[in-house]
Amino acid sequence: MVKNKREIKIQNIVASASLEKDIPLIKLAEALPNTEYNPEQFPGLVMRIKEPKTSALIFSSGRIVCTGAKSMSKVKESVNKIIQNIEKIRIKIPGKPIIKVQNMVASGNIGMDLNLNSLAMQLENTEYEPEQFPGLVYKLPGTRATFLLFSNGKIVCTGTKSEPKLREAVELLVKNLVKLQKKGR
Repeated sequence: MVKNKREIKIQNIVASASLEKDIPLIKLAEALPNTEYNPEQFPGLVMRIKEPKTSALIFSSGRIVCTGAKSMSKVKESVNKIIQNIEKIRIKIPGKPIIKVQNMVASGNIGMDLNLNSLAMQLENTEYEPEQFPGLVYKLPGTRATFLLFSNGKIVCTGTKSEPKLREAVELLVKNLVKLQKKGR
């Protein structure tokens, strides 16, 4: 039974890029207050950006991993801020880096109550242990999407790499769930 309109909202995008230039991380850490660098524990420098609120791992090879953005425009804005910060120590970054999305995390509501016990039996690729965690984990076949499903219709989706693929996965999920509910009647 569909109660209300579906809603899905991107919560986090993890993206990577290469600056095509070696970065002196010690010099960067000494020059910028918004960084953490402890090479004995981890080979990357952590840079926190206030606006948009994101964090980045920067490696001496020039590879960066950015996390925390909620849209692609915010990812691009964040990468530009990283470049501006690096250029403060007189390192010129050649050209615009190609940004590649590694993962998107979204949450929302599909507007229908779910019987998780029943779904755990009817769907393949699920994990459900209600004593440990109240959600059902469902790997959607034919996609990279993995869903956390809750009995009240709330969902979390991870594994997609673009907004269209995310929306497609949610549509397919809902189609599968509606089909199972009709079959159960």
